[in-house]
Amino acid sequence: MAKEREPSDTKGFQIERRDYTQIVSTDRARAQPLRGFDACYTDIVDYIVRCTHKIWDERDVGLIYSHYTHNCVVYGTMGTVYNREDMVRDTIQRLVTFPERRGMATQVIWRGNEDEGFYTSHLVTGSGRHTQDGHIGPATGKPFVSRTIADCMVLENKIYREWIVADTLAILLQLGIDHHAYADEIAQSLHAKGQRSIDMGENRRMVGQYPPEAEADVSIAHNEIETWTLRWMHEVFNRRMFGGLAQVLAPNCQFHGPLMTELYGQAAVIHQTLGLIGSIPDAGFTPQHICSVESEEGGHKVAVRWILEGHHLGHGILRHIGKPDGARLQIMGISHFHIKDGKVHDEWRVYDELALMVQSRLAKLQAEE
Repeated sequence: MAKEREPSDTKGFQIERRDYTQIVSTDRARAQPLRGFDACYTDIVDYIVRCTHKIWDERDVGLIYSHYTHNCVVYGTMGTVYNREDMVRDTIQRLVTFPERRGMATQVIWRGNEDEGFYTSHLVTGSGRHTQDGHIGPATGKPFVSRTIADCMVLENKIYREWIVADTLAILLQLGIDHHAYADEIAQSLHAKGQRSIDMGENRRMVGQYPPEAEADVSIAHNEIETWTLRWMHEVFNRRMFGGLAQVLAPNCQFHGPLMTELYGQAAVIHQTLGLIGSIPDAGFTPQHICSVESEEGGHKVAVRWILEGHHLGHGILRHIGKPDGARLQIMGISHFHIKDGKVHDEWRVYDELALMVQSRLAKLQAEE
């Protein structure tokens, strides 16, 4: 791979090795130009971490009115929200159910400036207990830990686009809630509102009888490390060259995946990736955004938001969906990588298998009409 170089616009505060009190220090001077941002924020990382904490942990839900535009669009694994009032209502419902939840900032990868706006990818490790009756049913009193990644587009203190990938199934499994019944309930509700699982045909990974594209589309990359990342992801996910991961992954690599999966070493990560495609063997992989920052731990942190789309035709790691039934599935996922010395040392991969269960059940409801 090409030699790493430092992106010119990524001089920001980093959080991986600091306590929260250091991250949101009250005596730190503003570290980068932030036109239009509230005075308490010192840089874009501080903005994302601090306002998330204020809204969710300090219960200042009303900050959504000053931190999101009135017509913000939030893309989630279960659907899309088109205004901030629905966001306020949804936030309150989740706080009612999990009053002890704490969302701990794990890392923030970003790019941008005050003129063009900022793009941030925020990995959060959430933990708490299910102590109140709410949107997922009667309280169980059980603890849980899960990962969420939220990608935001921000201009002058306001988020106007957001992509949220939360590992909801991990929470349900830890709480002992019947996730099949929960997925059925959501699917039936969506179906009653007129939503359908419509199969649009091929996903363009291959056109007709041609093989997958030999070269990755790297037009969204901003530097050499991002270009390299997009190229090896295309080789693995679209060209099915899983063995190539052995050249990409560090021998002692770690994988932090859905359902709080923790894997170690090349063989385990290769098999996990193979198992994902095994469940959707015709899947096409499309990266939607990439950004990177130089890491204080050495090397770079890279965030990739992606879509994996195909049909449930095989057996793999998506075992909670059930037996392969041919249903159209679309995974919205976000991966964070720690790349150092030309190798991937860590990957944090987040997607929600519960959303895929709902898609499969929607397809069944459609077939029964």
